[in-house]
Amino acid sequence: MGKIVDRLLLLLYSLIILIASIVVLFTASSWIPLEQAGQVLSNFYFEKSFAYPAIIISLIMLLISVRFLILTLRRGRSQAPSIDQRTDFGDIRISIETVENLSLKAAGRTKGAKDLRARVRVNQSGLEITIRTIVDGESSIPELTEEMQSTVKSYIEDITGIPVASVTVFVANIVQSAPTFKSRVE
Repeated sequence: MGKIVDRLLLLLYSLIILIASIVVLFTASSWIPLEQAGQVLSNFYFEKSFAYPAIIISLIMLLISVRFLILTLRRGRSQAPSIDQRTDFGDIRISIETVENLSLKAAGRTKGAKDLRARVRVNQSGLEITIRTIVDGESSIPELTEEMQSTVKSYIEDITGIPVASVTVFVANIVQSAPTFKSRVE
């Protein structure tokens, strides 16, 4: 939800900046006569029906600018998503990408699995790993997936020391083998 609001704010902000840029361009290029520009400015000073909307739009622009500044500084400070652990000797940070690659390495040891992809999520009870694969269709899928789950879980826990809450294997398809044709000799 927050990303949608930020996108709408960015759209609104961009439109207002576009309109302001066009007005400044027209004024600086003398396409708007000096008398007309002066009249608009005097309306801001003396007529409240011009001043109040301008104040409201300026405050909205100020709030949006502050929001984008905070988002920029907060995102710039953070690095790649990681799993943090504290030991007696200091902190350990393991990136999510590292855990995904370790999961792929472990899942690749399962005979009959092809085209592997991994996704890792962190929750309170440990890592939730999802492996997407295509299988050869010659092995039992329940046995293959159970072996893959066991291999990935034990490998990740041994290598990283992080508990694995679940390993989900999604079998997307089977490998389509090319049909074999026997050539006829006449």
